[in-house]
Amino acid sequence: MQNIQQNPAHASGTLTLGGDLKVYRLGFGAMRITGEGIWGPPANKQEAIALLRRTLELGINLIDTADSYGPNVSEELIAEALFPYPEGLVIATKGGLLRTGPGRWPLDGRPEHLREALEGSLRRLRVDHIDLYQFHRPDPKVPFEDSVGEIAKMQQEGKIRHVGLSNVTIDELARAQKIVSIVTVQNHYNLSKRESERMTAQQSEEMIDICARQGIGFIPWNPLSTGALARPGSKLDQVAKKHNAQSSQIALAWLLHRSPTLLPIPGTSSIKHLEENVLGATIELSQEEFDAINQGASKFSTSQTSLFIPMPF
Repeated sequence: MQNIQQNPAHASGTLTLGGDLKVYRLGFGAMRITGEGIWGPPANKQEAIALLRRTLELGINLIDTADSYGPNVSEELIAEALFPYPEGLVIATKGGLLRTGPGRWPLDGRPEHLREALEGSLRRLRVDHIDLYQFHRPDPKVPFEDSVGEIAKMQQEGKIRHVGLSNVTIDELARAQKIVSIVTVQNHYNLSKRESERMTAQQSEEMIDICARQGIGFIPWNPLSTGALARPGSKLDQVAKKHNAQSSQIALAWLLHRSPTLLPIPGTSSIKHLEENVLGATIELSQEEFDAINQGASKFSTSQTSLFIPMPF
């Protein structure tokens, strides 16, 4: 009990990626430690460094970033705050996007760009290999197999330990697996909106189940969104009050309950919000509570019409 109180992220349980990377199932997404528009340095650099150090104190050992966050800023801050890295810390990063300004995320899945991106990440993170390197987003101008194939080559060269994919379809996962072993999939998914930009909610649920069957970590980005589901009197609101918790914390607990291979990585630029998020891992929902929240979310989603707007995660 004492260990959980001191390291609340440990309450999320563990998942072993690729047979040798043991991570706690609640991680941290380091996108928002940069400036506005995920561009440039943060307004308060020392606060960002303190935030990163606090993640370790709370028991988190999976930090997810990308070369495009800043660009470069997130990776540089992680190294400044945490290097030399403690044993067991897994830093996952991504490549495949360019940055031309605040809020702008052009795709670039060319093999030569991915190699350049990886080399940059190695330098900024001060490591000789990346524990988990993820292809950030398929580029329709570049054959998918060419992009994944280059990442596989870099893994064979010892520069990558394990390979992940981000923003992919079920078909793309299967195609990638013919080239290289995939240990994680990072797609949009949360309680209130489960679609990805190229998959329906039903396909997203199927992807999660595929990952669970194969022991692949599924990393849901934008994990704490609750939207109008948190309205007063809703099932989510009722369960939150029962646990003396915030709706976002219950949304996180719901994700952890959804599948044993889900790895939520809520991100923030605030230590207070970080501490609130991590406490969501300590909330254990009953199956009845999980089903009630899910039923309420399903009824709400079928009565609403909305356009999925892709994000840069």
